[in-house]
Amino acid sequence: MIFRSFLIATALLAAGVNTAFAQSEQDAPVNPVLRASITVNSDVVRIGDVIENAGTAAQIAIFRSPDLGTTGSLPTSQLIETLRNHQVIGVDTGNIREVSVTRSSRTLASKDIEMQVARALERRNGLGDAANLSITFDRDLRELQLDASNSGDMRASVTRFDSRNGRFDVTFDIANDANATPTKLRFTGIAVETVEAAILTRGVERNEVLKASDVVTERRPKAEVGNDAALRERSVGMQARKALRAGQPLRSADLGKPDRVTRDQSITLIYEAPGLYLTGRGKALESGTEGDTVNVLNLQSKRTVQGIVIGPGQVSVSIAAPRIVTAAVTTAADNQSPTTAASDTQKAE
Repeated sequence: MIFRSFLIATALLAAGVNTAFAQSEQDAPVNPVLRASITVNSDVVRIGDVIENAGTAAQIAIFRSPDLGTTGSLPTSQLIETLRNHQVIGVDTGNIREVSVTRSSRTLASKDIEMQVARALERRNGLGDAANLSITFDRDLRELQLDASNSGDMRASVTRFDSRNGRFDVTFDIANDANATPTKLRFTGIAVETVEAAILTRGVERNEVLKASDVVTERRPKAEVGNDAALRERSVGMQARKALRAGQPLRSADLGKPDRVTRDQSITLIYEAPGLYLTGRGKALESGTEGDTVNVLNLQSKRTVQGIVIGPGQVSVSIAAPRIVTAAVTTAADNQSPTTAASDTQKAE
């Protein structure tokens, strides 16, 4: 019984010692420790940003932050001197020579800004889709850095566009996490609707057939090209209906199917009918593409005939089908009147 009481007393003593030791550890002051690199969200650097375990001095501002989205450095010697002025001493520097300070930000790329402006102008006052708009800003557009608290979407609050001169004026609101007044961004410039067009790489003459190397695809202002823009894939292999200059956007009206027969060209005349196929020599009296009706001279008969162009140097001439005359065969009895026929019958009887 005495031994059991001794064990209980020993355990209680040990527990008391451990509790007292733990309490003493908690009450013991913790030395401030210097951080090697930090990222700040505000425009000032506070003691608590650069020092771990800064205590009540943590919220004291000591330096201005670097510009948005940039990184600067603080020499440790200068930082320690500043901390002493605020009664922060005994800092464990860990042999750090300088502290790297980065100012966090939200980056707006110039391409993203251009896209947002185009979306705000889409289908406004005669403009087309945003993807077809070419945007030119009055000022050189560069990447923008905003405070990191500006986390909201870019929302167009004011949008103006003058179709007479193409000028735009767009203002965006960007909400922030602090529920303060939204940040406003204003952009002005010129917006032009563009279309894909086939552009000549060289000048071509009338009736010249375009090759693949003669045409490239470029985006040009819709006002320059019009509503009749020709696409490259539909231009190659076509024939110019007039002389065209290099760099000129092609219109559908500028092109046509290539001639299969040209004026004064020696051609093959083809006469075809059911069970009949004849060929002869001829001369084209006019040019034509496949499917055109042209006048040709039959060199054997010296007669001018019309035919349909069916291929390179080939004209098909139709032959009129022969007329079949059917005659009615009558008998002598058919030519007699009913009275005569009856008399003949009585005689026969």
